[in-house]
Amino acid sequence: MGSKKRESSSALESAVENGEDKQKLNVSSENADVEPSRKRMKKEKKKKDIELPETESVNDADADAAPASSSAHKASLNSMERKKHRKLQDKVRHGADGQKIDSGPEKMNVELKIDGNESGGTSSSGGGVLPKFHIGVFKELGAADASVRKAAAKTLVVELREVQNAYDKLENKDEVEDKSNLEAEKDDGLNNCAPSVRYAVRRLIRGVSSSRECARQGFALGLTMLVGMVHSIKLESLLKLITTLLEVSSSMKGQEVKDCLLGRLFAYGALARSGKLTEEWISDNSSALIKEFTKCLIDLAAKKRYLQEPAVAILLEIVGKLPAEALLKHLLEAPGLQEWFEGATHAGNPDALLLALKIQEKVSIDHKFNKLLPSPFSKSALFAADYLSTIASCLKESTFCQPRVHSVWPVLVSYLLPDVVQDVDSASCLISSKKHKRSRKSSSADEDMEKNLLCFCETIIEGSLLTSSHDRKKLAFDVLSLLLPKLPASYVHVILSYKVVQGLMDILSTKDSWLYKVAQHFLKELSEWVVHDDVRRVEVIVALQKHSNGKFDCITRSKTVKDLMSDFKTESGCILFIESLMTMFLDEGQSSEEPSDQSQTTDDNSEIGSFEDKDAAGTLGTTEFLKSWVVESLPAVQKHLKLDQDAAKFRVQKEVLKFLAVQGLFSSSLGTEVTSFELQEKFRWPKSAIPSALAHMCIEQLQLLLANAQKGEGLNTVASGVEAKDLGSYFMRFLGILYNIPSVSLSRALNSDDEKAFKKLQAMESQLSKEERNCATTDASKLHALRYLLIQLLLQIILRPGEFFEAACEVVMCCKKAFVSSDLEFSGEDEPDGDGAPELMDVLVDTMLSLLPQSSAPLRSAIEQVFKCFCKNITDDGLHRMLRVVKKDLKPARHHNTDSEDDDGEDLLGLEEAEESDEAETGETVDSDQQTDESEAVVGVDAVTAQLPDASDDESDEGMDDDAMFRMDTYLARIFREKKNQAGGETAHSQLVLFKLRVLSLLEMYLHENPGKPQVIKVFSNLAQAFTNPQTTEGSEQLSQRIWGIIQKKIFKAKEYPKGETVSVAVLEPLLEKYLKLAAKPFKRKKSASNPSKKKQSASWSRHRMINSLARSSTFWILKIIDASNFSESELQRVCDILQNILVDYFDSKKSQMKCEFLKEIFRRRPWIGKQLFGFLLEKCSCAKSQFRQVEALDLVTEVLKSHSSASEKASEKFLKSHIPKLSHLIKHLVTNMPEKQARRAGVRKFCGKVFQILTTFKLNSSFVDALEADGCTACQSQLGDAFLALAKQEV
Repeated sequence: MGSKKRESSSALESAVENGEDKQKLNVSSENADVEPSRKRMKKEKKKKDIELPETESVNDADADAAPASSSAHKASLNSMERKKHRKLQDKVRHGADGQKIDSGPEKMNVELKIDGNESGGTSSSGGGVLPKFHIGVFKELGAADASVRKAAAKTLVVELREVQNAYDKLENKDEVEDKSNLEAEKDDGLNNCAPSVRYAVRRLIRGVSSSRECARQGFALGLTMLVGMVHSIKLESLLKLITTLLEVSSSMKGQEVKDCLLGRLFAYGALARSGKLTEEWISDNSSALIKEFTKCLIDLAAKKRYLQEPAVAILLEIVGKLPAEALLKHLLEAPGLQEWFEGATHAGNPDALLLALKIQEKVSIDHKFNKLLPSPFSKSALFAADYLSTIASCLKESTFCQPRVHSVWPVLVSYLLPDVVQDVDSASCLISSKKHKRSRKSSSADEDMEKNLLCFCETIIEGSLLTSSHDRKKLAFDVLSLLLPKLPASYVHVILSYKVVQGLMDILSTKDSWLYKVAQHFLKELSEWVVHDDVRRVEVIVALQKHSNGKFDCITRSKTVKDLMSDFKTESGCILFIESLMTMFLDEGQSSEEPSDQSQTTDDNSEIGSFEDKDAAGTLGTTEFLKSWVVESLPAVQKHLKLDQDAAKFRVQKEVLKFLAVQGLFSSSLGTEVTSFELQEKFRWPKSAIPSALAHMCIEQLQLLLANAQKGEGLNTVASGVEAKDLGSYFMRFLGILYNIPSVSLSRALNSDDEKAFKKLQAMESQLSKEERNCATTDASKLHALRYLLIQLLLQIILRPGEFFEAACEVVMCCKKAFVSSDLEFSGEDEPDGDGAPELMDVLVDTMLSLLPQSSAPLRSAIEQVFKCFCKNITDDGLHRMLRVVKKDLKPARHHNTDSEDDDGEDLLGLEEAEESDEAETGETVDSDQQTDESEAVVGVDAVTAQLPDASDDESDEGMDDDAMFRMDTYLARIFREKKNQAGGETAHSQLVLFKLRVLSLLEMYLHENPGKPQVIKVFSNLAQAFTNPQTTEGSEQLSQRIWGIIQKKIFKAKEYPKGETVSVAVLEPLLEKYLKLAAKPFKRKKSASNPSKKKQSASWSRHRMINSLARSSTFWILKIIDASNFSESELQRVCDILQNILVDYFDSKKSQMKCEFLKEIFRRRPWIGKQLFGFLLEKCSCAKSQFRQVEALDLVTEVLKSHSSASEKASEKFLKSHIPKLSHLIKHLVTNMPEKQARRAGVRKFCGKVFQILTTFKLNSSFVDALEADGCTACQSQLGDAFLALAKQEV
């Protein structure tokens, strides 16, 4: 029943608001039904007496919302119910006198009653009708669209102001009557307001408590504008109405209480924004309304925590509008405010602190806040450690408003870093980094600012937030993000302190941490902050690495520091970063030695990064790891430098080179600073000597820097001969100057041999530098490459004493013989005898090969550059030495036959011979589609299971004297000896593979520079042998693929190839025979492997396909060379004899797996071979043992006929006519012994048809038919039918 009554009451008011014309009370003296109508109205009003108070409280706030619980509202609005009862009784009495609801329910008519007659106008005598007010705007005030709400609020205020203005002009306001039956109590304190205004005020107050859409915002906006524009509304009455209409009773539920409290908050906010309080104080500065308003807000803030911050925001609105006098005498004297300030630090109230700071900022007093603010107030006092510890509880509790940052933090940031402070460092540092360092503390104001920031970060960020909960850790990073926009670059080290960086690493080391995204977001903002400022970038990188001992990226598993370093694009930025790294390296105590604070770790990740630390540090201690990072980073600074002028890049490289050379090569005996008057520079060393491992790292990075400089120089620098841009020349000059300073010596003392080699290298480099500037471009490139090889050897002698002096002396001797003039003084003790002296290039090749196994990447790069310049002069002996390294077995065979070279009977693949098959058609088991082209990828070469015998290497020893062989064996043996003695190091097997790969790189250069030389055949032969020999490539797929790639790209697919008189057919014949046999080798699994796995079978089959492909490609390549060379008829006949022997095996042996398509391709590419072998083919096809091979070989005959039918007519006719007897005999044999299988019979008929067509073309029908004889013709007619008859008719 209660719900039905509520629905009916809601419908009544909805009808009034929405214009429904369902109930019209027509009052007229002439109507006979007047009395019954009045009685019905009275009954309905009496029924509504109980429900109407509830209906108004709900429907007036939201016309479309459903009514709340009836019982709850009855219990909570006792005082309101009594007033509404009296109001309804008055309405009933007035209704008996002729109340009427207008047909336009959206208009409220408030009329003046004069002598019982209704008047339709407004007269100057005081009688008339007030303007109409459309109550439909209340519905629009709750719309989601902000523009609709603003328009509705404007309409509301305009109409109500007109109504109030008209109402103010009335003389007899007591007789104004509400004709629309809308509630407007007379004892609400708004006696000077028109009924419509009174109604609107009450409804707006109730509307701010509605949770419908945006009702709170819209109704609060309307209340703000109405109170500000209609001056008849008294502030005192409004405060009472807010308390009365939005009273919270003990029987209310949670949501109801929340709605009422939020409604009061919005209502107070509307009053604050309306400016009514300021007007009241201006009109009466002794008014107590400001105190009352402040007390109401303080009481409201105390009810719920979520009301505290917005309540203070409203007070701050008042603080901003009231003058200082009003704040002192009224707001600060409000009841409860001082007590609220006093308990703020104990309760942890950040809003009280915010209010106190804002008031103090305006009135400049400090004795009204009960120790919430320091007294006397100053920035230094505000950020003193003692005071910050006092308010720490307030700041820690500001996390309740997350994810937002509380408003107190921006205020504190503005005190810490005022807007007027600009980052002058960004401008000054790019001009002079040293000036930047000196100007950090250029004024006392800057010193105070840095001191305050340091104290704030240590006390609040590190001491209170980072050591607390996850929410407060997040707040710490949010506050640091607030500091960034105003932060000078010189203060980065303050906010990125040791504890902050450690906290970041702890969080980022575990991805499933709740704070992981928080830390990532902070790093993103940090990266965006430095994007256009190299000074900021430098400070951030230094801070992150200094407090992580250079392991920030390693521990966090990120690329933060790497990405920051890659963005240096200018010379000034690079120089600034280099100087910062040098300072970090030289200054003792730079790296943080603080123990890790376990209270900062999150999610049990304090052990993260420990394994990286152990491995990365190596022989260096943890304290030295930062310095090692500095050394590794210095050469990489200019890696991403993009400059139009090489001079700028060269200047950056010089700075890095000088530092690495000083720290890695030299030490000072007189203190830590040495001044060079010649260079006009001062050089520094750390107070404590750096470890030897770190010095080695400096030398290695110096080698890398020089190698990269050599690659980047190109021919332009060489051709120009400008020493100013030659980093190698600058290094040698720098080295010589420091080496001659008495108080400076090499960091590692050299023995007599090393010192002698060191001086020789210096002298030879100087001489070559002079020669380079005075010679032609071609020789200049050779001299330039040799100079850098000498420099790398010089550094290698210091890096690894006692190992390189012999090689260095040999290179020096080669340089002397090749280029240096006779005026250079050298002792003759190393000069070999003239008669027995080896070739210069042989010595150079031997020396480079001896260096390759133990060479670092920079030294290897220098060797390759020298080899590239001299590879056209390499002798056959030198080339043979290189090939011998490639052919060296990785796994020696158990049985090695040293008495023979490549035996023809030897199984090159190391595969078992195919067993004899009982079936006659062995070749049918392998389809032609199993063939693969040269570009087919290889899978699982290493997995070949067959144990292959080693191909003989005896020919490799030819042409090498005992000394050369001894030298080669010496440096091969050195690999095994060194790695055998290294515990935990790489195996000798892997080192030999690495050595082979390095030699292959040199061979690739050789092939690239000498594509048409006959030596290419020798390189091919040895590389192919190494590839087919499993002991050479076993266990290294990389080595196998490398050899395959060189053969394919640099030999088979090269535009140039060996040809002409320099090529000997005696060299090509055995190679051709070898690879033809290889192409015919069958594939069968080992008998011993009874049940091999599928993986092994697949690997074996893949290797077989690769070798078979290599054999076919090799055959084509060799035949191309033979075809391009002018060999004699007898020499070409020997080539055909080799192919003929292969064809014999093809026809007679069941083991041969030679593919017919391969042979057809040979005949297609080299028609002269088919011409020579045509008669042999016809004979073998007639007497082949295998019918399958017989029919398959018919395609070979067809291919030869095709190639010669397209030649000149006379020559083709002559060629065919000479073979008519054999051709007719073959066809007679085929048709007489027709195959049983249909596919083969079809092949025979197809072959015969093509032969008949060619014979007809050359008009050789009669000769062919005569050669067939009678029995042959009969057989052809019976088997071939119309095809033969057509041939015979043409013959007739």
